[in-house]
Amino acid sequence: MTSLLLGAMVFAILVAAVLCGIVVRDRLPAHHLSLESKEAIRLATAVVGTLSALALSLLIASAKTTFDNAYSEMEATAGHVLLLDRLLAHYGPDTYADRKRLRELVQQRLDGRWSTSSQDDDSKESTPAYRDIEAVQDDLRRLVPADQAQNLVRTRALEVSGMIAEGHWLKIDSGSEGLPWPFFVVMISWLALLFATFGLQAPPNKTVLTVILVSALSVAGAVFVISDMANPYAGIIRVSLEPLQIAMDRLGRA
Repeated sequence: MTSLLLGAMVFAILVAAVLCGIVVRDRLPAHHLSLESKEAIRLATAVVGTLSALALSLLIASAKTTFDNAYSEMEATAGHVLLLDRLLAHYGPDTYADRKRLRELVQQRLDGRWSTSSQDDDSKESTPAYRDIEAVQDDLRRLVPADQAQNLVRTRALEVSGMIAEGHWLKIDSGSEGLPWPFFVVMISWLALLFATFGLQAPPNKTVLTVILVSALSVAGAVFVISDMANPYAGIIRVSLEPLQIAMDRLGRA
């Protein structure tokens, strides 16, 4: 489910809750909406509103943390790719093919053909990303260093390539996390109850209804942001590829 669709569904649920509150209000006996009754309703909904605000803030914090971690992983991967390229350059001309393969791997990511949904699909025309980095690792293991200096460079290059492979699988894991759906459903239920009481108590005029609709739209917007940031490699709000682009510009230099 896309983030925009999820936000639209939340908005529709909240608007439906308001309408249900309005319909119920018109059918209730007058004494059910007395000042005492409304005060009791306000006290009860204050608890629900507080719980909803806490739940929403926790989801926002969780999504922000996920997004920041993904960006840090992207920066680390770009740095490791650039470091591996320099190590291969220092090793000698035997690693030319691996440097070219490394550049193709980064270009594949920049072109959008390396995503959490397709990067490991063997049926695609392009080689899966993990196969590219594993091919580089296999070539490094087959190298026969001519001296101690080349042996040290080869050992360090294997370590860095392992970090790149690890970052690749971390990207897949973070791309499949998404929202904690049970927690999310409970929060939406609380919000729907809260907006139903708005419709139950609010006077039927355009100003009040407009404010309630704007509030519903604001909550739906927050849900959209949470959902989009919880999937940092897809959607509208996604991790910037600038670190990889900077690395790409420097790859292959002598």
